Amino acid sequence: MRTFAASRVRRLVGAAGSTLVFSVWGCAQPAVTSSVAVPPIPPTEARLWIFRSYEPYAGRGLPAVDANGRYIGAAELGSTFYRNLPPGQYLVTVETTGVDFSQSALINLAAGQDAYVKILSSPNWVSGGLSDYERPTFYAWLIPNQVARNEVAPLAFFGGG
Repeated sequence: MRTFAASRVRRLVGAAGSTLVFSVWGCAQPAVTSSVAVPPIPPTEARLWIFRSYEPYAGRGLPAVDANGRYIGAAELGSTFYRNLPPGQYLVTVETTGVDFSQSALINLAAGQDAYVKILSSPNWVSGGLSDYERPTFYAWLIPNQVARNEVAPLAFFGGG
């Protein structure tokens, strides 16, 4: 009887330890962009940064971002990421509920150049009902590099490539 009870206690302690490790691991926050060593832009490519500042009343969705109709990532509130792309013209769009003006950004990128697109939202584009729902609409806006670099610095960095 004792060995069965001891074995059961060891399993419970092991399971509790594993749960604690995975809980702490899941709470780890990504580094802020200003603390990350971002590699230089490859000479034959351009870099497109996508960022979404933390706004307390912003739409909480996780909208998909496309460049020329190809998925490049999801815009998480309070974060940034980049994609290295071949030089060229890109239409950056973001998944959205509503249709409004100025929801996409048209960018011409040269080799070695970077550009910043900020994802913004109108959180209550569609709202109401008994369950008090909200469906945001999203916007992709080209932001001047000098302004954008300051906005991106404190955001969570979700990598690039």
